[in-house]
Amino acid sequence: MRGRTAGPPIVGQVRAGRHDVKGSDEPSAPAEIAPRLLHYGHIVEPATKAIVDEVLVVHMPAPRTYTCQDVVEINGHGGFVALQRIQALCLRHGARLAEPGEFTARAFLNGRLDLAQAEAVLDIVRAKTETSLQAAVGQLSGRLSDRVRSIRAALVNALAYLEASLEFAEDEIPEQNIGPELEQAIADLSHLLSEAERGLIYRQGVRTAIIGRPNVGKSSLLNLLLRTSRAIVTDIPGTTRDTLEETLNLDGIPVVLVDTAGITVKTADPIERLGIERSRVALDQAALALLGVDASQPLLSADHAIAALVGDKPGIVVLNKIDLLDERSSPEQDRAGYAQCSILEAPCLPISALTGEGLGKLEKAIVETILSGQVTAGEAPMVTSPRHKEALSQALDSVNTAHRGLQDGQLVDMLAIDLAAAVNALGEITGQTASEDLVETIFGTFCVGK
Repeated sequence: MRGRTAGPPIVGQVRAGRHDVKGSDEPSAPAEIAPRLLHYGHIVEPATKAIVDEVLVVHMPAPRTYTCQDVVEINGHGGFVALQRIQALCLRHGARLAEPGEFTARAFLNGRLDLAQAEAVLDIVRAKTETSLQAAVGQLSGRLSDRVRSIRAALVNALAYLEASLEFAEDEIPEQNIGPELEQAIADLSHLLSEAERGLIYRQGVRTAIIGRPNVGKSSLLNLLLRTSRAIVTDIPGTTRDTLEETLNLDGIPVVLVDTAGITVKTADPIERLGIERSRVALDQAALALLGVDASQPLLSADHAIAALVGDKPGIVVLNKIDLLDERSSPEQDRAGYAQCSILEAPCLPISALTGEGLGKLEKAIVETILSGQVTAGEAPMVTSPRHKEALSQALDSVNTAHRGLQDGQLVDMLAIDLAAAVNALGEITGQTASEDLVETIFGTFCVGK
């Protein structure tokens, strides 16, 4: 259990020290808790003197703490009942439960972290792959903040010159060409935005719906991709009645696979109808569709009807059960023919969910489709937040407008308005110009204890 307070370390009663050499079960008297050292002892119920738990306690005085305030941490064994009793003692002696994100919010308000770094704390907790973790750790260390502050400082310098020209129009202000500064800012902002889409993919993941008519091997495909028996698989059509979600790590991309019930045109089973409706919803919410087709059978009208539901969404046709082709294939129904399947304007990949044949090519196709041809960089992307992307986009638009205005000989006050808007947008990323409502919204998404 971790507790943080703004005052001295008083939690019920902490008795520090080991048992005496005679083996007495009675703990020694409370000891002075020196700062920044772990102290062994017991949490004791003051009224009954009963030991609640054996703990390690550390007191860390401000300002060298996570929140820049006094902090007390109690490390117990972790059992639910013991931690609940320790928490109750803390509350009884004047502590209160933290609000969501309160500790990180205090770190931000006390200047230890800027807003982008604070957001990275939650990204670290939620990271689903090594790449998304690296991106979050990089943001926490200030990679994005340093770049944003550098760009913003250059724009502030240009803005200061424009405002001085307005304020002291009658004085001789040394002429300054701000064109190069604006051009450099445009280049830097464009570079950050160029990797934003990839960054969002690594941070948020990609919902991928596995769809198809009953018994084409959708659940078997899910199990193959996950390399575990997650979904129930039988030869009986319609085994899957509800959606099933699991996250797969493909080259650092969190791919949220959604196994769906087989879609049929008509069914009298109310439960099956509900499952089909949920399959349609899952497809609507997905960013990518894997359309399962039975390669050992001719394409049916149902396959074309399901393909039509995909619409313009990126998709891959998975030609499953190629292990059966040796038994059932004919001259007009062979692997080459199915590999050229045109049921969707999308890649068509033969695979056997039974033997695993074709799995590597399918995984590669999924990554290529998700990244849309973007090169996977060795370093984790710097921009991973929709909020940061929007702020960078607003800043770039404003700087572009100011740059065009400068070239066209626009009035200085109009240029200053555009540059001020860019400076404000960049300040929202680090928190320098963020509104109170925005800050509350961001930290409101944190879990309690962060």
